[in-house]
This record gives sequence, structure tokens and C-alpha cells, in this order.
Amino acid sequence: MSDKPTHAPLNQFPIVDDALVVGGMTLRQLAAQVGQTPFYAYDREAMSRRVSELREALPEGVSIHYAMKANPMPAVVDHMAGLVDGLDVASLGELRVALDSGTPAAEISFAGPGKGDTELKGAIAAGITLNLESPGELERALRIGETLGVAPRVAVRVNPDFELKSSGMKMSGGPKPFGIDAEQVPAVLKRIGESGAHFRGFHIFSGSQNLRPESLIEAQNATFELAYRLADDAPGALEMLNIGGGFGIPYFPGEQRLDLGPVSENLAPRLDECKARLGETEVVIELGRYLVAEAGVYVCEVVDKKESRGTTYLVTNGGLHHHLAASGNFGQIIRKNYPVVTAHRVNGSPRETVSVIGPLCTPLDILGDKMELGAADMGDLMVVLQSGAYGFTASPHLFLSHPAPLQVLV
Repeated sequence: MSDKPTHAPLNQFPIVDDALVVGGMTLRQLAAQVGQTPFYAYDREAMSRRVSELREALPEGVSIHYAMKANPMPAVVDHMAGLVDGLDVASLGELRVALDSGTPAAEISFAGPGKGDTELKGAIAAGITLNLESPGELERALRIGETLGVAPRVAVRVNPDFELKSSGMKMSGGPKPFGIDAEQVPAVLKRIGESGAHFRGFHIFSGSQNLRPESLIEAQNATFELAYRLADDAPGALEMLNIGGGFGIPYFPGEQRLDLGPVSENLAPRLDECKARLGETEVVIELGRYLVAEAGVYVCEVVDKKESRGTTYLVTNGGLHHHLAASGNFGQIIRKNYPVVTAHRVNGSPRETVSVIGPLCTPLDILGDKMELGAADMGDLMVVLQSGAYGFTASPHLFLSHPAPLQVLV
């Protein structure tokens, strides 16, 4: 038996007669319905179940917002909008999708360090909340609001003096392009008060993709304490406090699922404390990847099978141009395998050790490196799991001019 670490158990999709079932269909059925490979498929029931389980795990009184950057497909956003309490966008394009979903403007926020005047104008006109990333952005928003005759709705995105330890991507602590340094915030709050802008509260986001409850607890505790300090200089009551997210999912061998129990146990008294100190402030947890990543699969087809000096290669019509993250070229320092399965031979025999590669003329085009998979041949379908977030939109579809994949919600 191999002593190599294995992927965490993944049970978000049924397996029937050793075939993976997504949206009630096997992948062969789904591929026939889609009409081509490669494609991404997102299972709406899996998304609904994730939000339901999260609400059950978290204490009452926490609002859940969906960060659309994880997966802005309009059909996905429409579905998520009916499950969560609000949406966060990162561009004017995402804002249009959010508004089209029917989500009230009061429940939409806009974050990002490089909002242009066109984006600010669209956001202010729509009446959504701007998460301010700099004093300069505040001044531009005020000028645009005056021109439109609309008081901007603003929250201050704070770059705290702490970071989310063990996070896959650190968004705070030290110099960062995101948010306003905590020590600069009092002056910005004073300016907001003088301006007549509609102050809504704070957005304090420390990091993402964390699987350690103790790290999340430490960051959340520090976030509340920072918010209390900054509230002393606020121009009005805090309507909302966005404490970020950071909840991770297991992607790679050896990773374990996040245990939400300790996080929830710590958060419950914090909410009571927050109400006592800040009044009826809405506490928001903003999540993207955690809500949709495990509900998605990327499906490609084997077009060739070859041997090269002891290594068996499954050559597919998909690759890094469609799924940059699975290729290891989206933030990984040392490449690790996403979970990959043969669509119609998930667990059964015979099995073989193979490398799953794409059609591109680059050695970086790897979907699975020396993985033990159900034996496959030309025409079989390969599935990359954990693909519902930062897959389709984070990939260079134009690279080498191969056809782009499709997306479906099932």
C-alpha cells in the first residue's frame, strides 16, 4: 500500500455503477446534453446543500454573502442569490450580473483596489455599497456622487495590522494593495463624516483558503477588536461589519476538511458582544470558493494514450488554457494534484498510474501527474473535481487558440 497522502474523501456527488453523477446525470449523459467537451458543470443541489449546511453550522445572526469573483456565471449567481443574504462584486461586469439576479442594491457591495471612475459612477448610481480601498477613491466617489446628486453608500475596507495565519492567500498585514491601513482609517472616517456620504461600516478581510479553525478564530477575534476600536471614530452607527471569510476547501493530497465547530463556538459569544458594543450591526461573512468550488467539475475527453520511457500519458482535449488552477500555475509554488477521476471508472478496477495532460505545446499543460486512476482509453472522460471556483474565468482561454470550454448549471 502506498504511503503517499491521499485526497480528502469527496462525497458531494453520487457514484452509481462506478460512474460519477452530476446534476442527476452520468458524465456521458451530460456530455451528450452539452454537445461538446471540454465543459464545466455546476450542480445546483450541491450549492444549495453547502449553504444550508453552513447556516446550520454557524450561529444565528450571521449574514452570508457570496463573493461572485469565485464564479460569476450568471446562472450560478441567479441560483446563489436565492440562497444567500447578499452579493459582493469586483467589477462593473459582475455588478450588472448581480443586479440582473434581482438582488436588491442594498445587499450588494463592491470591493477591489482599482475601481475606475466608470465603475464608481455605475456603483453609486445603482446605490450599492462601495468598499473604499484608499482615501483617493473616497474623494473620487464624493465628486462623482455630487455630479449625480447621489450620496455614495460607503464602507471602509481596512488593512489590519494582523494576517490570517496559514491562509492560502494573505490579504492583510504589512503593506498591501487592499484596503486602507488601520492607522489611516480615523482620518478617512472623519472625512466621510464631513462629506455627507452614507457611512455603512467596515470590511475587514484577512485572507483566504484556510483549513485551520484556530487560525480563523484568531483572525475573527482580532477583527472584532479592531472594529470596536475604529468604531470610536466612526461618523455614525455601524450598519454592517463584514468580517471576511477565509474558509477553505481541501484541494490537495493530505489536506483535511475545515471543522466549522470550533469557529462557530467562538463566534457565538462574539456576536453577543458585538451587539452589546455596536448595537444592531449586521455581521457578514463573505465567502466565494467555500460555497461553490466543490459543486463544480471540469470534464475533458481522452484523445490519445501513449507511453514514454515508463510513463503512461492520457492526452485530453482540455488543459491549462481551460483550468489554470488544476495545472498548478495559479498560485502554487510546488505543483500538487487536484482530485481527478475517470468519469465511468471512479473506484473500480483495473487501475493504472498515468499522467493526464492537455493538447498544448508546453510541459506546463498537466491536469494530473502520476495519479492512480481507473483505466481509461480514447473517448473516455476525465473529471477534475473541486472546479466550481476560479476555474473557467481564471484561465487563459485564448492561449494557443484552442476552442473555449462551455459552462452549464445542472
